[in-house]
Amino acid sequence: MGMKRAGDIQQILRPVHAPISPSGEQAELSLGEQTAVVVGLGGGLRSYSVDGRAVLDGYGVEEMCASGRGQLLAPWPNRIEDGAYEFDGQRLQLALDEPERQNAIHGLVRWSRWSVVEEDDDRAALEYLLHPTPGYPFALALRVEYSLGEDGLTVRVEATNVGREACPYGIGAHPYLAAGEGLVDELELHVPAETALIADERSIPVDRASVEGTDLDFRTPKPIGPIELDHCYTDLERDDDGRARVRLGQVATLWVDESYPYVMLFTGDPLPDVARHSIAVEPMTCAPNAFRSGEGLIRLEPGGSHRGSWGIYPA
Repeated sequence: MGMKRAGDIQQILRPVHAPISPSGEQAELSLGEQTAVVVGLGGGLRSYSVDGRAVLDGYGVEEMCASGRGQLLAPWPNRIEDGAYEFDGQRLQLALDEPERQNAIHGLVRWSRWSVVEEDDDRAALEYLLHPTPGYPFALALRVEYSLGEDGLTVRVEATNVGREACPYGIGAHPYLAAGEGLVDELELHVPAETALIADERSIPVDRASVEGTDLDFRTPKPIGPIELDHCYTDLERDDDGRARVRLGQVATLWVDESYPYVMLFTGDPLPDVARHSIAVEPMTCAPNAFRSGEGLIRLEPGGSHRGSWGIYPA
């Protein structure tokens, strides 16, 4: 048997796979004038448009997700101070993936590969099994379903404790509502919330206050103006169907069911790729730093599940 030539070896070593999308598997949904794309990386929402108009400030198929766009945040949303917490007598330490503020941020699953387990023209479901890690020694089976309907986009999330001991849990999402060609400043915002959490320079809540008489009061719709929003709202006023609705001008309404008592509003001022061209409206089942403060924290017993839903419909 003769020796292989250099060209033969190069042919063997040449990659056989086409370039992949940075956001992984793509599931494209459509219904009438609505289109959405959900992705395997993190089980997130890459885009949502109606009649060719972008409702969400998303990102392209060849781009890496930036600034948390459309990501799912589990098993906690927002931040944990110092990445350290106690649960049932255990002292646990998470990686500090927001090093400039020394926090753990936005959970453990947004950069993980989820599997598309069901897919139809107007619906897709993805699942992910979170195995125990040193900072979170618990096991969760996670499932998210995105569907389009006459009332817009609906997102249903379910988490089940598949471990042998109780675990702390919370979930959030990070969609940005697009402002179109301009900034969010001129758009009217309606946030039916009585209370805002006041955070320190590390974005950790240190107090709570009524919005009455403050710039943070959007219970009556008003233009956002120059206000820099990076605030968690709670004590939400709900409609007869149990949903609380945040409305952004003629762009869209984001609703949350009763499993989401908190909503984070963020105009993205310090982020060059956001910079008030959109506003994040983030459903959250618990407050920032809930693993330490306990505010809104969910305790899942072995075999226990938590379900919640939120959604977006265009103006």
